Amino acid sequence: MPNASSAPSSAHFDPTETIEGDLTGGLLLLCDHASNAVPPEYGDLGLPAVESERHIGYDIGARPLTVELAERLGTPALMTTYSRLLIDPNRGEDDPTIVMRLSDGAVVPGNARIDHAERESRIARFHRPYHDLVDATLDQMLDKAPPPVIISIHSYTAVWRGVPRPWHAGILWDSDKRAVRPFIDQLKAQGDLVVGDNEPYDGALKNDTMYRHATRRGIAHALLEVRQDLIADGPGVLEWADRLQPILEDLRQRSDLRQISHHQSRSDRND
Repeated sequence: MPNASSAPSSAHFDPTETIEGDLTGGLLLLCDHASNAVPPEYGDLGLPAVESERHIGYDIGARPLTVELAERLGTPALMTTYSRLLIDPNRGEDDPTIVMRLSDGAVVPGNARIDHAERESRIARFHRPYHDLVDATLDQMLDKAPPPVIISIHSYTAVWRGVPRPWHAGILWDSDKRAVRPFIDQLKAQGDLVVGDNEPYDGALKNDTMYRHATRRGIAHALLEVRQDLIADGPGVLEWADRLQPILEDLRQRSDLRQISHHQSRSDRND
């Protein structure tokens, strides 16, 4: 079973991790918040280890679930290797929350006095290489076969600000429902799950990963959120891989999803 987070060597910090797979297989997995690692020169960003091990540091369980699914399905998976506290790859370069000074009650000292030059340096060194890799991989896939379905894998806390979240998983989306409806329907059909539809978050976020690589390209996609307590250990990861594997197999075989179809983002409608 893969580890929850993967820290690159201090000699060279590669901001991305790739699981090789069939570029013609019709599916691309992404994991934006796979790791809580921080490059050596940033130390611990001034935070005690207990803070970086929380959800503010990374999406607990998301990387091992992504790796397990990629290996079972023989499909490529692309992941970051750095903590979202360093810089959030699931934000646009112009998003003011791309580097968080305060996250769920934790002040991040290493981000408190970040200036424009440091922000741009983090974008160039960590944020942009991930998105360049996603673009390059999609270009290769589109050259070889009909468009793949993109599934982005995340996780969320069971309790937020003292309120328990009832969903076992949620599917986030913007305006393109093609992969969303069958995904939600098949999760609900398992009979023992409470499934969120754009819960616990809304899927329309301008210039986030799905906006940039799926919505703008007209590629069918969905963002999966699994509750962190359900995938925080090996048995939980395997259980959810068992649940998700047949669904993803079905999605990548649907010809209606393997087509370019543009849908205007809800985040663009007021522009």
